This record gives sequence, structure tokens and C-alpha cells, in this order.
Amino acid sequence: MREAHPIERTVGMAYYVSDADGVGGHLRASPEDFRVTELESFDTAPVDADTGGYPHLVFRAELHNWDTNDFASALSDKLGISRERVSWAGTKDKRAVTRQLFSVKGVGPDDLPELDGAEVEVVGRAGRPILFGDLAGNAFEIVVRDTDAPDNAAAVCSDLRAFAGGGDADADTAALPDDAVTVAVPNYFGQQRFGSRRPVTHEVGLAIVREAWKEAVLAYVGNPHEREPEDTQAARAYVDETEDWQGALERLPRALGYERSMCHKLVDNGGETPADFREAVETLPTNLQTLFVNAAQSYVFNRILSERLARGLPFDRPVEGDVVCFKDSEAPEDLPLPDTDRIQRVTEKRLRTVERHCERGRAFVTAPLVGTDTELADGEPGEIEREVLDDVGLEPGDFDLPGEFDSSGTRRAVQVRTDLGVRRDGDALTFEFALPKGSYATVLLREFRKNDPGT
Repeated sequence: MREAHPIERTVGMAYYVSDADGVGGHLRASPEDFRVTELESFDTAPVDADTGGYPHLVFRAELHNWDTNDFASALSDKLGISRERVSWAGTKDKRAVTRQLFSVKGVGPDDLPELDGAEVEVVGRAGRPILFGDLAGNAFEIVVRDTDAPDNAAAVCSDLRAFAGGGDADADTAALPDDAVTVAVPNYFGQQRFGSRRPVTHEVGLAIVREAWKEAVLAYVGNPHEREPEDTQAARAYVDETEDWQGALERLPRALGYERSMCHKLVDNGGETPADFREAVETLPTNLQTLFVNAAQSYVFNRILSERLARGLPFDRPVEGDVVCFKDSEAPEDLPLPDTDRIQRVTEKRLRTVERHCERGRAFVTAPLVGTDTELADGEPGEIEREVLDDVGLEPGDFDLPGEFDSSGTRRAVQVRTDLGVRRDGDALTFEFALPKGSYATVLLREFRKNDPGT
């Protein structure tokens, strides 16, 4: 286990589980190097179904170099409708080629506009919108180019097989396996959850959970980051120094539409009371409002996993005090999903039985995504959870919040497994694998690359 890159540590990912040196290299040299295909889990009626009972048109889009939110905004603008009528199951990275489902309320197949970089295939109709999480997972084909040491991939692969409980980390490090092998990594939330260029969404979320609305605005509109263009850094620094919202509008680049909408609201309402700043945050799309709180939960979760690694607790099997959840009986056989509604506390008496369930892929060790209904674990896992919450100054009851910011919480598996295939072509490595919904391809790839996640 070795320390992670500094920018990963800022979002709670403190370690790599692989001790082997990384391959280096670059992600997304072109969008075609990062291909994502949703493994769909959403039923539709025929496209000619009655629009009264099935008002939502469902279509599959192949997007080239589109951010999901930006595509939804462009689509709604072309249709002349509210963006809130466009829904999808999972937010994808921009610099990629993605195939995913969308639904739009109250439009017909012939209404769908043409957009550059988007190929649309109508699937059918539905009685409700597609909601976040309405998918089983995602399949990936990702090329890492210009690697410095591609031979290191075999040793990393061996380490990750061992982390999955599949053998000795020192074995089979000379060459990549010919066939796909089962590997595992901590089920961290990836860098893009927090902002790939400027990781601040968790800072905004932590301020919201504390109901520090002004601090939330400043964390999002101000708070410059060295990875941003100089004019953007200067505009954000001006916000921090002056809290002059009209002046900020004159300085913030037009591309920062969300930041500008917040400033417009503060100019309109005076920007003097906590309610004024809350209104500014609420100008953002509802899914982004929820994302901020989710990012705060994700940061706490990452911190808990990092501390579990630091203490040497296992991820593939429970210890006394853990909370496990069982496999979703409706999930695909080749992509087991945790059912976080079916949980069990691990006592000394139950330990060996639950261990066997975990060994057979029927149960998963979990950690909390903290919310109002969260009950923390017992024993050493519970001690870790309480220490992390104390350190960030939160408790479950703090998530009793207004509107889109409220969260009851849930639990999430601490480890994610996949069957991984790796091919080498010169200094390029191609990775093929599938992950359950909510897990991040970049969390697997960071173990191989071990460099700046922004490269």
C-alpha cells in the first residue's frame, strides 16, 4: 500500500492498494480512447404506446465528447422545453464516447433534434422518467497511451488479484495474463465525482450540510484552483477578496454559466442574508444541488475506506462489527449488485457464516454514505466511521435539510470486483472490464497509472 497522488488525497483517496510501480501514461488522448456503454436495466413500452399512459420518450444516444448535463441542456434548448424534463440514468465523462439512455417528457420521436456529436436511436416510451441509477452498470474499453513503463501492468494486475482474494501478490508478475482475470479495488468515488479539474464539489456540499450557505457559494464561485485558466483564477480570486457579485459577473468567463447564475441571483436579492445565498445555490439544476450533498457523503466515504486500508482491515471479508449487505437477487449473474436494503450486522457468532457469503459473492462489506437514517457500524469499523465524522464535523442528523439537499443516506460496498482484460500495443495499454452502477473506471485505472489523474 502506497500513498496516492496529492490531488487524490484531497478527496479522501489516500492510498493505492497496489505497491507495484505504475505505468504512467495519458487518458483520453481522444474521446475514442474512453468508451462507455451502459448495461441497461430499464423497461419500455413500444414507441407508439399511448402518450397519456406513457408520456416519456426513451432514446439511446451515442455521444462524442459531450458532458451529460451539457447535452441535456442543449437538447432542451433545441426542443424549447425545461431541462428538468430531460432525464438519464448515469452521468458520464465528457471526453469520451458514451452510449446511454435518456428520457424526455412530452415529445415525439420526430421532435428530437440533430446535435453535433450525438447519434440518437429511439427505444420506446415509459410511464415515468429514467432516474439516476436506472442501469445495472457500465462496460468500458479504455486506452492508456504514452505509458512510461507498460511492463509494470503485470505486477499491478497481480496485486489487484490478491486484493480480490485471488492469490499471492508476488506471483505472475512477469507478463500480463492472456485471459481476463478477477481483480478488485477499493470502491472509492473517483476524482470526477468532485470535479476533475477543480475538485470542490465536496467542499460545497460540506458547507451546505452545515447550512453555511454563504460559504457554499464562495466555495463554488470563488475558490480558484491552479489547474484553471488564469482569467478564471483571477475572477474567482476577485470573488473571494471582494464578494462583489456584480463585479464578478463582469469578470467570470461566459462558459461558467452556473457560477454566473448564482451571481445574478445575489445581485437581484442583495446577497446579505443566509436565505439570499441559499436562493443562489437553488438557481442550479436540481440534480447539481443533490450532487453537492452526494459529494460530501462521497468524501466521507472515501475517508472511511482510506482509514480501513491504513488499519489493515480486509475489504473482501468482514470483521466483527461490520455491516454487510446481500446480493441483489434481480441483478445480472455476471454483474453482482449489492442490495443495500438487505443489511446485516456482523457479530462474533455470525462472523464465519457471513465470511462464507462474502467468499461466494453473496454478500458485501459496506461503509456508510451518511444521512439522517444512518446507523453506524460496531467494533473497529464503527470506530473508524465515528472518527472520520468527528474530524469533518458532521453527524447523521445534519443531513435533515430543505429541498434537494436532504438525504436519508445508504450504505455502499467497500470493494468492487471485475473481470479485467489488458492488451498491450507498444506503449499503449487497452483495458476492458465492466463495473456495477456507481463504481468508477478511473478508480481501477489509477492503480495502474499512479500519476496525476488529470493527465
